[in-house]
Amino acid sequence: LGGKIIPFLGLSTSVAIFMVPLTFLITDIVEETFGKKVANQFIAVGVISILVILAFTLLFVALPPASRYDANEAYRTVLGQSARIMTASLIAFVVSQYHDVWAFNFWKQRTGGRFLWLRNNFSTIVSQAIDTLLFMFIAFYHITPKFTALYILSIAIPYYLLKISFAVLDTPFVYLGVRWLKR
Repeated sequence: LGGKIIPFLGLSTSVAIFMVPLTFLITDIVEETFGKKVANQFIAVGVISILVILAFTLLFVALPPASRYDANEAYRTVLGQSARIMTASLIAFVVSQYHDVWAFNFWKQRTGGRFLWLRNNFSTIVSQAIDTLLFMFIAFYHITPKFTALYILSIAIPYYLLKISFAVLDTPFVYLGVRWLKR
């Protein structure tokens, strides 16, 4: 899904910009409600699911098409994203999600379990930076001479600022999610 680029608030951005903040929202709700161990298990299940889907996608793209199937090039274009981008996405997801759970728990201990809004935002803001930088550098660094570290930072910073905006806006949903799960 993330390969589709759309205009949003004056930026050309991947549709994934709307999905990634949701993952941090969910892990914060799970960690607050069920604890660090369950949140980490939740991430592990997500990683395994992504790996299974990735493996099947790569397999299906590689299989030879039937002789009457004339949409194979479109299929390969849509589903055959480069291994580098898929790897970057997976690494960024794993590292940033585990960091988010760790940071949320760190702030939970420091605040004595109070200030959910602070824990949610502090953990997510740093984790989003990790996610954005890891993904951008692994996926795009030096794919062409244009993709220098400075060029990637010039792309990453607006994405990151947009992700932070979503993180701040999702705060009421953290409270709603925690309340709903604790019923």
